[in-house]
Amino acid sequence: MRAIPPVKHDDSQQKHKCMYVVSKMGSCRDCLTRIPYATFIATVLCFIGIGVFCGTVYRGATLANLILLDVFHVQVEWIGIMRLLLIILGGIMACLALIMLVVGCLATGSTRHTVYRAWKARVGGRLSCAIFLGMSYILFYVWVGILVCLTMVTLIFTLFWGLCVDNQRRHDRPCISFVQFDWLFPNGTTVDDLQVCGPEELKLFCKDYVEVAEVSFILSTVASFVVALALVHYLMCLASNYAYIRDQEKISDLQEMQYLHESIMK
Repeated sequence: MRAIPPVKHDDSQQKHKCMYVVSKMGSCRDCLTRIPYATFIATVLCFIGIGVFCGTVYRGATLANLILLDVFHVQVEWIGIMRLLLIILGGIMACLALIMLVVGCLATGSTRHTVYRAWKARVGGRLSCAIFLGMSYILFYVWVGILVCLTMVTLIFTLFWGLCVDNQRRHDRPCISFVQFDWLFPNGTTVDDLQVCGPEELKLFCKDYVEVAEVSFILSTVASFVVALALVHYLMCLASNYAYIRDQEKISDLQEMQYLHESIMK
């Protein structure tokens, strides 16, 4: 019988496959090192906070305005203006979050070595980081102020809801009096308007308006805290990126000096 020749393995093909897999792993690793994880987390927090904030503030401010109009018969125009300003602030904050994410991508990993190789590019990178660092610092205090204001509004609506619960437990009180809270209402509000009486008006005030508005303002308060926390993340990331770009300038200067020294020695 004729002997079966041994099967020869194609070593070159296996080596080619291994080199292909290694190159793919290297490219994936290089892509992962280009992602600014801290800035990305801050951006996710910022977008979640902004989305919840805009929706809940719009809902809560609308209900607060309806309470003043339908229950207390008072028209306050500045509530609509503040609602619009807060929505605009949320949109501006979302745009700045995207820009700061781009700045973080440019200052991370091998992208930093490619983008900030020239002297003018390094100066521009440091300047952009410094500008956004200052803007984030100012916006942080703005959002802390919004957080404090929303906390006060939430406490007021929680107090109103407590009055509603107390009125439901005590059937001998057909009205809820807000005379002791007249400082919360505009000047000229009559004593009769500060009385919420009747089952229909009580249901309109407590169930339809205050209960929903309280939840909306609680969520908006939490959302403003999340945005302030995201700004703290941005402050740390921008300060770190500024230092990295400055160190990149020092490394480039050392490389140029080494190149000149080697040229002179040759």
